Amino acid sequence: MDDEIDWQRDKNRFVEDVGDGELPVTSENGARLLAGPLVNQFVSLTRALLDSGSIAAVLERVVFATRDLVPGADLVSVTLLDPDGGFHTPMATDEIAGELDQLQYQYGEGACVEAARVSGPAAAFSDNLAEDARWPRFGPAAAALGFHSLVSTALLPEASSSQVSGALNVYSRRPHGIARADRDVLLLLATHASLALATTHAVTRGQLQEEQLQQALDSRDAIGQAKGILMARRGIDAAEAFEVLRHTSQNMNVKLRELAEMLSKRHTELQLPD
Repeated sequence: MDDEIDWQRDKNRFVEDVGDGELPVTSENGARLLAGPLVNQFVSLTRALLDSGSIAAVLERVVFATRDLVPGADLVSVTLLDPDGGFHTPMATDEIAGELDQLQYQYGEGACVEAARVSGPAAAFSDNLAEDARWPRFGPAAAALGFHSLVSTALLPEASSSQVSGALNVYSRRPHGIARADRDVLLLLATHASLALATTHAVTRGQLQEEQLQQALDSRDAIGQAKGILMARRGIDAAEAFEVLRHTSQNMNVKLRELAEMLSKRHTELQLPD
């Protein structure tokens, strides 16, 4: 009974009447319905993805569409697994999303690492990262940064030797912040993204650089170097080092990447506040 109620609620959400002029939908009994906002947003996204001429454009549209379509999404990112086995984040809605991804790459655990692997699950999630025994290092580190829920859905699950696998990641600040219905929406978004990526050139590191995503990789490297300097200087861990950078960036009104580059180049001169 509960499943039937949930299904009806999701159906109503999907085809909610939004007024004249919207996309018409015909139900199984032939009745004419009006597509709700979710249907129309997916139609718009599909058209936009098909019009995207580059990998960069596809990934950018997907992460920001996901942020808009999934109510619990505070941050969204994409993880890609290179043929050489390395993970990286070529696109995210916020630098903190990339840092949360990086913690998973560093520890070798977490939803995005699991879902991005070719042999991994179609989706991986946690409703309470602070207490998730599967990820004893990443979970508490993410919670310390203020994020308590995570869902990662696989991209490119049938990756060939010329095409890497990946994951679409959604972070929420609240425990149980991403509802089951929203995980279903995320699955649809990941499917759209996978199909769009499949129509572009194979996703390799070299092509990502050609698509001007090198900036994202450079940002990750700069932040990593700055964290290393702080960890060595203060005897703190990676999460604490990032928190120092984040607070300083906000207080100085300077982008996180710019602060990291400045610290890397002038670390003997600069003294960041605690």
